[in-house]
Amino acid sequence: MIAIGSDHAGFFLKKSILRYFKEARLDYIDFGPDSDDSVDFPDYAEKTAVSVASGQCEKGILICGTGIGMSIAANKIPGIRAALCTTIYHARLSRQHNNANILALGARTTGSDLALAIVREWLETEYLDGRYELRNQKIRLLEEKSARRIDK
Repeated sequence: MIAIGSDHAGFFLKKSILRYFKEARLDYIDFGPDSDDSVDFPDYAEKTAVSVASGQCEKGILICGTGIGMSIAANKIPGIRAALCTTIYHARLSRQHNNANILALGARTTGSDLALAIVREWLETEYLDGRYELRNQKIRLLEEKSARRIDK
């Protein structure tokens, strides 16, 4: 199951990605919004990221104007590894090396055809673990240490 969300700037790119999901018969949950009326991106980043962090969805895609805000907001949710990808190469390596579980895209900075190619690559690429697993465990430890510091 793939979670997807956007803000108003990412709404039309999200619609294109949803058409691809339907054609490819991929299961998804659309966390909104339902129009291009102005909304606050952190609200949609949270809904989408929590669905991935909780295991409700395996992966997620977030779209805003640049992808920057969505990636920052999503990465505040424990267990999320959101990667802003602007090339197919970024998409491939974010999955292979970092096991990214959320793809962030910029609707105003990435054309629709390229964005769809990035989505396909990201969804089809598997995590290599091996030597990358130790690094990703260290990221999880940073997250845990940070949470303990904040709780004190």
